[in-house]
Amino acid sequence: MPQPTGRPPVVDLATWQTARDALLVREKAHTREGDAIAAARRRLPMVEFDGTTEVVGAAGPVPFLDLFQGRDELVVYQHMWHDGAPHEGQCPGCTTTAWHLKDAVYLNARGVSYAVLTEGRWAEVAPYVAFMGYTEPWYSVHGTDAHPFFDMGRLTCFLRDGDRTYLTYSTTGRGNERVNPALGLLDLTPYGRGESWEDTPEGWPEGRDACWFWSTDADGASTWGPTGRPVPQWTRPGAGPVGTREGNGCCH
Repeated sequence: MPQPTGRPPVVDLATWQTARDALLVREKAHTREGDAIAAARRRLPMVEFDGTTEVVGAAGPVPFLDLFQGRDELVVYQHMWHDGAPHEGQCPGCTTTAWHLKDAVYLNARGVSYAVLTEGRWAEVAPYVAFMGYTEPWYSVHGTDAHPFFDMGRLTCFLRDGDRTYLTYSTTGRGNERVNPALGLLDLTPYGRGESWEDTPEGWPEGRDACWFWSTDADGASTWGPTGRPVPQWTRPGAGPVGTREGNGCCH
């Protein structure tokens, strides 16, 4: 039987099942190692953070403690911001993270609150949140000197004990992928993410730069250039073609 070019070889079901079962052994080991890492994560020490530090949200200035919404645990995504940039000039990498976690009801049911922090002035942030259609709470930390607690582009976890709050965990870079199910699903497909760093068989489509599909132009063509904007923005009412833009097309 002639084999297709640039595609997996064609075999019968029994042969496929044998190969699939062999890979499953490795996948289960990977899952168990992830469980072991999570167990170690639960044993990390923590650092106290001043819960009276004020952040600014839709209701004005509030103490950071309010972000817990009465719950004991809090997950925060810290969204990069480019002052004065239009919506299309905000970070595509942070957009993909924030977009994929727009509803925290399952976290809430487990007793965990969720919020997004950003360094932008609230007067700029509020229109952006409305444009994107985000319903989870966003807050500005503009003018707050509380690093490393508020370094941007990362997921951070906090624990509350009465009126005292603590930093327990933080991740950035590819550690943020855990809230981007699109990447996980792409990893299941034959061609993966289509990025040049991936280990792919000979004859596969040539990979492109990391995160190449996170920003597109009005015709749907991937671009990090001045005519592109973060992909989800094209679904928003009023989003039109981009002529020029400023801002940093950053990617995690």
